[in-house]
Amino acid sequence: MGSDTSLSSPIEAARRGFFADPWSGYLGLTLALTLVRLIALFLTPLELYPDEAQYWLWSRDLAFGYYSKPPMLAWLIALTTGIGGDSEPWVRLSSPLLHAATGLILFRVGQRLYDRRTAFWGGVLYLLMPGVQLSAGIASTDAPLLFFASLALWAYVAFQAQPSLRIAGLAGLALGGAFLSKYASLYLLIGVALHLLMVPEARRGWSPPRIAAALAGLLAVAAPNLIWNAANDFSTVSHTAANADWNLSDLFHPLEALEFLVSQTMVLGPVPLGVILIGTIGFLMGRSVLPGSDRLLLAFVVPPILLVFIQAFLSRANANWAAVAYAPAVVLAAAWLIRWQARRWLIGGVAFQALLAALVLTLAVWPVLADRAGLGGSFKRVRGWEVGTQRILAAAEALGPGTVIATDDRFLYNSLAYYGRERLAASDAPGLTMWVREAHAQNQAEAVDPLTVDQGQRVLMASIEARFRHEFVADFARFSGWTDASVRLDPTRTRDLAIGLGEGFRPRPRDPETGLPVPVSPTRP
Repeated sequence: MGSDTSLSSPIEAARRGFFADPWSGYLGLTLALTLVRLIALFLTPLELYPDEAQYWLWSRDLAFGYYSKPPMLAWLIALTTGIGGDSEPWVRLSSPLLHAATGLILFRVGQRLYDRRTAFWGGVLYLLMPGVQLSAGIASTDAPLLFFASLALWAYVAFQAQPSLRIAGLAGLALGGAFLSKYASLYLLIGVALHLLMVPEARRGWSPPRIAAALAGLLAVAAPNLIWNAANDFSTVSHTAANADWNLSDLFHPLEALEFLVSQTMVLGPVPLGVILIGTIGFLMGRSVLPGSDRLLLAFVVPPILLVFIQAFLSRANANWAAVAYAPAVVLAAAWLIRWQARRWLIGGVAFQALLAALVLTLAVWPVLADRAGLGGSFKRVRGWEVGTQRILAAAEALGPGTVIATDDRFLYNSLAYYGRERLAASDAPGLTMWVREAHAQNQAEAVDPLTVDQGQRVLMASIEARFRHEFVADFARFSGWTDASVRLDPTRTRDLAIGLGEGFRPRPRDPETGLPVPVSPTRP
């Protein structure tokens, strides 16, 4: 990183007249950006991504856990849609609000660990983080995770300065909230352990009563989900573990690891990521001695990124699996950039992220611009579901009473449930079910709404999984043939959708070892 000994941040200019202090400036920036995001949220024509539709579906039946996720996001959607209705903006509303609150918490973290200038720039890097910009426009588990994780970090930082039972309990409660948002929150415990190991003086405040207060807070919030998992064969925990997808005969995937690392540049931002990598490597190589504040944040940044990088090397990893590291990372990146007097890098990184955020907001409101620029594929997963739903429902209703809809894909099931919610609620509406390909349920739809023999006398089969259609057909005594119902997504892309009438559902036996259907020829009618 370059240096500039004449560092003079915009904060200093703000003090001379535009803002009274960094906190006022940051608060104003947060309110303005959040307002813009809310306007875009209510103007965008983009539909719910099928996972968002799934979270909405969960919010109609509140519980302490679900097949693949903890319950926090479903609870938040129930709250916002209870206020404004079930339209897409209200399903997504909690995300921009939570990210705004998270930025304010991180300002306080930066102020306590460093100073108000660092707090300001750390908060700005967070608000304009590419991953946050994306997350603020969708219903995602990352928004509540980052909020509660940041609250837990703030409580932990406050505890270091003034150990008390109250703050220890607050840290535990916040960690419990993060746990109910996403199980990746457990990386925070690794961060605490690493910090206590690296910094002996950090252990002095943790007396047995304070440890008990933190654990009591954590268990008070997390216990209902743990009990739910125990009553449901630990389905959420099992699903989370299955995502690791380790294959002992094929354990090395360097390209997947490289792809994960590259993806972090467009999640955390290229400059913050570069700063974190350079500073961390320098510390590990003994080239720098870090103050206590740096070591505290580094303890929460390194474990998630390193462990997910290893996971990607052994199998695969999604770009956001290390999300819990991002909040402390932006504060640490801001601190290092200011200490290194890297003014141009700081301003350049913020400017790049601001331009990217403006581009994303513009394309979200006017996706036709993305089509004209050849970027329509970026929105392919949030288009065409409502049209496809109406086609399927019209075909099912034309078959008359007693018809059941069965899909071969959870995305299609979730979208049908959301975009067909009013028509499916009618007393004479067709039933909505999920064809189960394997011996055991692989998702929530298969677990709660599997197609049964009793329902399968007349079934409108809806498919977007062409590779499994021959197996889908083979589970019926009679089949009318597939009719194309594909949906145009943009000028160059369509979603392959096919429907057909199946009668006499009689699922074939599943292999006891693999759980898969007995082999059937792809050409079988």
